[in-house]
Amino acid sequence: MSFTKKLFSRRFFLINLVLIGIMLGFGSAFLVFTSLGNGRSGSRVEVDAETRPEPEASTAQAISTAESLQLAFNYVANTVLPSVVELQVLITSQGASPADQQLPWRFFFGDPGEGGEIPSIPDQESEGLGSGVIVRKTGRTAYILTNAHVVQSASEILVRLFDEDEYEGKIIGIDERRDLALVSFETNRTDIRVALLGNSDAIKIGDWTVAVGSPFGLFSSVTIGVISAVGRDGGPDGNISDFIQTDAAINRGNSGGALANIKGEIIGINTWIASPSGGSIGLGFSIPINNTKRVIDDLIAHGSVRYGWLGVLLQTLERDSLASLGIPDSARGAMVGSLFSTGPAAKSGMLPGDFVTAIDGRRISSTEQLVRIVGDLPAGTESVFQLIRNGRSLEVRVSIEERLSNQDYSFLWPGLEVAALSQETRNRLRLDTEISGVVLLSVLPRTPAAVLALQPGDIITAINGVSIRSILDFYVQLNNPRSTEVRFTVYRDGQSVSTLAIVRK
Repeated sequence: MSFTKKLFSRRFFLINLVLIGIMLGFGSAFLVFTSLGNGRSGSRVEVDAETRPEPEASTAQAISTAESLQLAFNYVANTVLPSVVELQVLITSQGASPADQQLPWRFFFGDPGEGGEIPSIPDQESEGLGSGVIVRKTGRTAYILTNAHVVQSASEILVRLFDEDEYEGKIIGIDERRDLALVSFETNRTDIRVALLGNSDAIKIGDWTVAVGSPFGLFSSVTIGVISAVGRDGGPDGNISDFIQTDAAINRGNSGGALANIKGEIIGINTWIASPSGGSIGLGFSIPINNTKRVIDDLIAHGSVRYGWLGVLLQTLERDSLASLGIPDSARGAMVGSLFSTGPAAKSGMLPGDFVTAIDGRRISSTEQLVRIVGDLPAGTESVFQLIRNGRSLEVRVSIEERLSNQDYSFLWPGLEVAALSQETRNRLRLDTEISGVVLLSVLPRTPAAVLALQPGDIITAINGVSIRSILDFYVQLNNPRSTEVRFTVYRDGQSVSTLAIVRK
């Protein structure tokens, strides 16, 4: 059979039909699988391209709140940072003079002989670092508030602004009692950022705080925390301020820097930390800004701070001693142990043993608070002091005077501190039960008590021959207006001794 016939034969036609069917089947399958594959791949790409699922309403609200708080901190940083400076301090300590060195030189090297010279020890230089807050600008002069301990011994001060512009600083004045100082620099710039001072009396425990300064030289650092406590006492070096406590990280170099609230207002000047390691452990302390406002004015106007003076020496007594004075357990205040006979308190009729509970209606909770309030009273003004004397409440009006740096302790009456004779003291001193009186805790030098040679540990058993059985008896007899002279009977080392009579000044 010819090829043409075979091509058009029925059998060949059926074979071709089967082959074509097979080919169409493979083609259809290929198209189907390709379509399915492309569908799955497109689906995967579509899923990958999807954004994250929308959060729940509560989560979205929390994120929005956090972002708002973050914006608030951004605002505080942008507001406060330009008004906080770094203070680089050069401290020069004088070396010993030849005269000062003469004795040790001769001891170690012998006499240099005639014409010999003892070399002087050169001056020693050291560097210090702190922070400060620009609190005022008058004309070309900008004023920086910082800590006294940052600049007190400085021979040179370099002021470094937030934009790293640098100026030579000059000390305007120092207030050692509050560890504050004012430094100035001169500039023609009109864009100096002066800090906005807030109201530290309005702060509350738990408020947000932002500390700004240069800790360890890390320029313009910001840390965040809360106010942990207010009204803290016991600052270093006799600092009379009460303090704001915060857990915002404060380290060396932060001293003199800013503590701000969430509004960007300065509420404190960072001053010290409590730390066994020297680094922050969340116990930082700042001077409330309200404590600094009058200091700024006084330092600019006078170069020093004018403190009010009451003319008393306060004493802290245990509760049993206060109870014997007729002071209720609920009473809070500060006790007058001695007073200057020429001072404002004595002139007003205040007496040793008086317990001050309020000044001009403001309640007193501690001796430290009384010192702060009196210090802020302007000289020449009159204030009303609420007292408890011999168990009775009374008021006296005191005309405040200016505090002087040195006082004559010979006018301090009586110049001693006493306490109730407790059983513990009796056991320690091995006193017989028939011995009664008050125990002498301390005697101040150059005072009448020191002139009489009274000693700590003495038991004062009588005044002017009248037996003393309690601390109340002691002050009643000490303040007896009919006695122009005072003579003490003292029990010491198993012997009773009567002192000379001393005349009241």
